Amino acid sequence: MTYAIEAQPLWQPNPNTVGDTRMAMFMQAMGHGRYADLWQWSIDQPEAFWSRLWDFCGAVGDKGQTVLRDGDKMPGARWFPEARLNYAENLLQRREGEALVFWGEDQVKRRMSRAELYAEVARFQRFLVDAGVGEGDRVAGYLPNLPETLIAMLATTALGAIWSSASPDFGVQGVLDRFGQIAPKVLVCVDGYWYNGKPVDCLPKNAEVVAQMPSLVKTVVVPYLASRPALEGIAGAVHWQDIALPAPGAEVSIRRVAFDHPLFIMYSSGTTGVPKCIVHCHGGALLQHLKEHQLHSDVRPGDRLFYFTTCGWMMWNWLVSGLACGATLLLYDGSPFADQGKVLFDLAQAEKMTHFGTSAKFIDAAAKMGLTPGKTHDLSALRAVFSTGSPLSPEGFDWVYREIKQDILLASISGGTDIISCFVLGNPVLPVYRGEIQCRGLGMAVDVFDDDGKPVRSEKGELVCTKPFPVMPVGFWNDPDGAKYRAAYFERFPNVWCHGDFSELTAHDGMIIYGRSDATLNPGGVRIGTAEIYRQVEKLPEILESLVIGQDWPPGRNDDVRVVLFVKLQEGHTLDAGLIDRVKKQIRDNTTPRHVPARVVQVQDIPRTKSGKIVELAVRNVVHDRPVKNVEALANPEALAFFRSRQELAE
Repeated sequence: MTYAIEAQPLWQPNPNTVGDTRMAMFMQAMGHGRYADLWQWSIDQPEAFWSRLWDFCGAVGDKGQTVLRDGDKMPGARWFPEARLNYAENLLQRREGEALVFWGEDQVKRRMSRAELYAEVARFQRFLVDAGVGEGDRVAGYLPNLPETLIAMLATTALGAIWSSASPDFGVQGVLDRFGQIAPKVLVCVDGYWYNGKPVDCLPKNAEVVAQMPSLVKTVVVPYLASRPALEGIAGAVHWQDIALPAPGAEVSIRRVAFDHPLFIMYSSGTTGVPKCIVHCHGGALLQHLKEHQLHSDVRPGDRLFYFTTCGWMMWNWLVSGLACGATLLLYDGSPFADQGKVLFDLAQAEKMTHFGTSAKFIDAAAKMGLTPGKTHDLSALRAVFSTGSPLSPEGFDWVYREIKQDILLASISGGTDIISCFVLGNPVLPVYRGEIQCRGLGMAVDVFDDDGKPVRSEKGELVCTKPFPVMPVGFWNDPDGAKYRAAYFERFPNVWCHGDFSELTAHDGMIIYGRSDATLNPGGVRIGTAEIYRQVEKLPEILESLVIGQDWPPGRNDDVRVVLFVKLQEGHTLDAGLIDRVKKQIRDNTTPRHVPARVVQVQDIPRTKSGKIVELAVRNVVHDRPVKNVEALANPEALAFFRSRQELAE
């Protein structure tokens, strides 16, 4: 089953203003009148493309003479091997205007100019230098999405040290599983945070983490719940506000490093084992984010860029790079559903937000809640809505254009922590078709392969990238021979990046993502993307959320796989025979008989990662009595208990 291809787009660029977009300007400068031609040139002539992109987007640094070395190796290609640059220098280059606006759920509001941000970075950097932090050392942030998180990251990366972060809702073991692998020299943490109107004290967790991390030289605690939290239980901790001020007018020390010098350490979700530590570099992250912000998202100087994210999700890193484009960052920490789901739209109205980023799950939930932000809020400044985290359903597209704004770029985007960016994403010069991601990213040789490794169009298959690109990871931490790195992406198809998404290239040259390949259902040997089922089930008003797995059947023989659907219902509803019949009919009438679940089971909650992604693999392991190796990666690990030893799964 594939989604019906829509003949008419939901949105078309305005012919009177499309020429003002950065993408249109780049196309004209490169001599290409159609995006398809520009994309083809960008993958056929990667050296010319990435060099011209560097110049057009205004990257600060010494580019060197060579753009690509060993371009036939994947992995193994080296980009800009003679370049010297620094990611933080690019974010701090402007000193005029507003750097950020912060809203906390508890009504804390702060503003910071670019000059103030620069001064704070200089202050914290002096502390890091005094603590002995230098090039290649690691600094870890166990923090909410606060201004201090951004300050600490910039101070760290300006020195050539490596930044890594996790959100404070992680438990102690989850933090140790991540930071324990990279042995940070300094930890920056918070006294607590607010969520759903409740304060959450983090000081006891901080004390446990510090006690079990012998690599730490210093620990800094940022005040959020209290003006001066008690630090007696945290060995060697100091208050953020007690860090000494440098001399007035102190400059941030910028150390220009090699293009592939480590910048960030990110983590895989960790639901199938200890998280992999994915190392990203200065040049790759900078160029890719400049491209995605300026060209694909049309972020311009003075724009006001927002993404709802925690510091444990790569979208935080993507968001803060907006400083390099001259945008003001709009930061929010707390529940996105505060004030009956209106808080993010309150922020959009109050701060004249131009770009609103969120998850597909938030859009689904907002639709279920009956929100109508286009009527309740002044969103006249808003030009783009971004959605990622999971596939955005066609109905989600409908809701955005019906209830937020008709004249807006809806950019469904998809990539991942693995590349700290996107393979497929939005485009201000192309139409938006219902249910489709607009295009493949410039410089990204994205294709869809069948099981034999041959490209297919208008058929489902594996999302791949057939040529190297600058934002490929440098490698994995503690993987000296690169074996784990190669196994993660290059075993399926030699010399080709296999991303693990079940996808389809459409007749519009757009992309549909059907879910993760490793969660693909296979009843009777027919591959089914989980998103196809979610799309139908969650149309029913009684159903709040769902999760589907393939269960080996019959137990013990495992001759086949049957589809089992778990549903979380709206309050006041019960899963009875009538609702089960309606669920199955909805799926059968709109997909195929193969998609219809053999069992439909009600559960109290759906387990998810800290970044909000449902964890089909963890549930599948529980159902098959296999261990879930890292429940610390889950936001609600207690939800897994609902799936154990259920009578319905034995019938």
